[in-house]
Amino acid sequence: MKNKKRARILAGPYLVWAVAFIIIPLAMIFTYGLTSRDGGYTLANIASIATPEHSKALWLSVRLSIIATVICLLLGYPLAYILAHMKSSKGMIIFIFILPMWMNFLLRTLAWQTLLEKTGVINTVLSAIGLPTLAIINTSKAIVLGMVYNFLPFMVLPLYNSLTKIDDNVINAAHDLGANGFQTFIKIILPLTVPGIISGITMVFVPALTTFVISKLLGGSKILLIGNVIEEQFTQASNWHLGSGLSIVLMIFILFNMLLSAIFDKDGEGNVI
Repeated sequence: MKNKKRARILAGPYLVWAVAFIIIPLAMIFTYGLTSRDGGYTLANIASIATPEHSKALWLSVRLSIIATVICLLLGYPLAYILAHMKSSKGMIIFIFILPMWMNFLLRTLAWQTLLEKTGVINTVLSAIGLPTLAIINTSKAIVLGMVYNFLPFMVLPLYNSLTKIDDNVINAAHDLGANGFQTFIKIILPLTVPGIISGITMVFVPALTTFVISKLLGGSKILLIGNVIEEQFTQASNWHLGSGLSIVLMIFILFNMLLSAIFDKDGEGNVI
C-alpha cells in the first residue's frame, strides 16, 4: 500500500503536466475544430480538407513524407547494420551521428537553406570548379532533403536497437545450416528487425507529415504542405476553427500510422530505450 501511495505521489507532477499540455490542448483542438465562429456544432472545418487547395497540400505532404521515409530507410538500414557490427569505437561513431540533433532544429534547417540557395555555398563551389549550378532551393527536392537530414537519426536508432538484440548464435546457426549471407539476411536478420523498421518508419513519417518549418524555409512560398496551411490558419488568418479541423484530419493519419506500429511492434522491440 505504501509503495502504491508513493507511486501515486511521484506520478502527480506528470499527471499535472499531461493535463496541462496534452489533454487540455487536445480538448481545445476538438472544441474549435467541431464548432463554427458563432459557436454552433459543425463538421465543415473537417470537411474543408476536401477542397482542392487543402487536399492538394495534404496529398503532397503524404507523398513527400513517404519519399523521405523510404530514403531514410534505404540509407539508415545499412548504416545501422554497420554500427551494430562494429567491434570498436562504436560509441564514438553513434555520438558523432547524433551530435547534430543537439543543435536547434531551426538552425539546422537554416544551414541547409544557406547551402542550397542560388548564391549559396554549394553553387559557389560548383561555379568555382566550372560545373553547372544546382537549382534545388524552393523545390520539393529541397524539402525532401531537409526531411531526410533532420529525421534520419530517428530511423537509424530503432534499427540499430533491433539489430543489436539479434543473438549471434542465431546467425551462426544459419551459417552452419548452409545459408549464405544473402539468405541469412532475408530469412533471419530482416524478419527480426521488422519491429525496428516499423518504429523507424513511424518516427520519420509522423514528423515529416506534420512539418511546416522545413517546407517554409527550403520550399519557399511556392510549395505549401498541410502543415503550412494549418500554421497559416492559426497565425495569419486567425481562423482557429478551420486550423483545428484540419489538424484533426492530420491526427487521423498519425493515429493510423501509430496503430500500424503498435500492431507490428507489440513488445516495443523497436523502441530506442
